Amino acid sequence: MKILYAIQGTGNGHVTRAREVIPLLKKNHDVDILISGTQADVGLPFEIKYKFHGLSFIFGKKGNIDIAETYKKSRLRQLLKDIKVLPVEDYDLVISDFEPVSSWACYLSGKPCISISHQAAVINKNSPKAKVFDPIGKAILRSYAPSSSQYGFHFLPYDKNIFTPVIRTEVRQMKPINAGHFTVYLPAYNDERLVEILSMVENVQWQVFSKHNKKSFHSKNVWIRPINNEEFIDSMTRASGIFCGAGFETPAEALFLKKKLMVIPMKGQYEQQCNAEALKNLGVPVIKSLKKKHLQKIINWVSSGKVIPVNYPDDTEKILNDIIEKESKVLATKKPLKLKTSDFKLFGRPNFFKKLEKSSS
Repeated sequence: MKILYAIQGTGNGHVTRAREVIPLLKKNHDVDILISGTQADVGLPFEIKYKFHGLSFIFGKKGNIDIAETYKKSRLRQLLKDIKVLPVEDYDLVISDFEPVSSWACYLSGKPCISISHQAAVINKNSPKAKVFDPIGKAILRSYAPSSSQYGFHFLPYDKNIFTPVIRTEVRQMKPINAGHFTVYLPAYNDERLVEILSMVENVQWQVFSKHNKKSFHSKNVWIRPINNEEFIDSMTRASGIFCGAGFETPAEALFLKKKLMVIPMKGQYEQQCNAEALKNLGVPVIKSLKKKHLQKIINWVSSGKVIPVNYPDDTEKILNDIIEKESKVLATKKPLKLKTSDFKLFGRPNFFKKLEKSSS
């Protein structure tokens, strides 16, 4: 079977999962790879057939999305052009990990598109939802990368089409120890804020992996380090605890490694707010922002936080094979997803980014 596997390149989670999924798909299928987006720090060691600018939401430095920068780098005309020229009809199956070019190309051409992503699990009606009013956030999850079938990964299998996380091989092979430091990955905050707050927690060594600095330096008890995949895994494996955003892959790996975990969801990012709610239900402490008023909660977590037990078996190959077998049987009769034409125009409306900015403030 000829498969187009399309990956969202905003952030590192999608690319990290793809490094596990692609070799498994290539075992039995002819696979072309598409990636779009501009925010990933992790590379792919595979030939990439299509590379697009896509539509990325740019990380800010105050715990939110940088709306102005997101708008400047959106290139909506190029996005539309890429959608129109992508030859999805050349493939027997299109799989999208929340990737908009492939998803919308399938939608506009009437071709089925299979979503295998964390976002597919988040929008499932049985998954935990954020207790916030965020119609823009919900619309993004629904319309950003439309699909005809949805299979998701989440912290728990909340429904029959939701599976536990894909844990990368490098992490599964590690033997965790406690070297006493705490690993930090909060890309939506600048280094100055991180040093200011974390240095107030005395007698603790913080290893911060920074998206905003290419050089390593120490400030008080905080070690700022540029992002490096191998060094990050090593730091996590040896950490006493992990302090990160409420994304998906890093919290999932922290839980798998049996590390105590604390998260901060990004402001104005509905998906992370939902993740935070799911983690909170598991017993993971969640704070709203990196401010002094939350300092005592960080201190309490450092001194007495607990490990949350989880079971994340290595079932990725079986999951993929079952999905492809199921979808292949109904491919000829699969009806394309029906969305309103106006759903795509959401991203081109002049007031869209203004509304998003208001929701993230």
